[in-house]
Amino acid sequence: MPPLSLQQERQLTLTVLKAALQALGSVAPGNLEILLHDLDRPEHSVIAIVNGHLSGRRVGSPILAAPEQDQGFKALMQASRDQQGCDPVVLNDYPTSLKGRSLRSATAIFRDSGGHPFASLCVNTDLTGLNAAMTFLRHFQPLGAGDVEQTPGDAADLPQLMAEIIEDALQRSGQGRLNKQAKVEAVRLMQERGLFIVKGGVEKAADALGVTRYTIYNYLEQLRGDATPTARQR
Repeated sequence: MPPLSLQQERQLTLTVLKAALQALGSVAPGNLEILLHDLDRPEHSVIAIVNGHLSGRRVGSPILAAPEQDQGFKALMQASRDQQGCDPVVLNDYPTSLKGRSLRSATAIFRDSGGHPFASLCVNTDLTGLNAAMTFLRHFQPLGAGDVEQTPGDAADLPQLMAEIIEDALQRSGQGRLNKQAKVEAVRLMQERGLFIVKGGVEKAADALGVTRYTIYNYLEQLRGDATPTARQR
């Protein structure tokens, strides 16, 4: 069998990575975005994606649509050009942000046998819902307990986090549309981000959507696959 050309080598690697993404996507939680970029096509670099709702990206999106301030990715691209050899260049667990939300990211850049960087695998975890949940759970900590470290300002930030989750859900579900489908989708997005495990989350969602809290419960039951409403929609 003749040796693979560089183009064939790249295509084989991309095929393997696509299969890996498909497997990972079957078990990835909703707050974990995984992308595969073809760096030779920066204007349409995304060739596979899991949970693209986090950033609004899809197959065919450009690489410039990456999270804001992703200095890690830029540094990796430079390192992959500067370093000799064909080994992947990896940066583990670094902070990024996306539309005001805090992310933890990791990136691997793959190079062919000629040293050319041609693909990147990027992972972004949205911690907003988790941070809100942890802040809520701290309210149940016994007074005087000192074994759980608290971050200054977390409690004060909770209303802001809740407002950001609601605003983002309204934007992504089609703000301005008043039909039930759009409202149910907004509730799904809020639930995915952890809004309803925080005290007052249901009431804030109801106010934002112009419905009662009983309607929010109906939507949540509908999302759980329960076709029997608990209360009449208002």
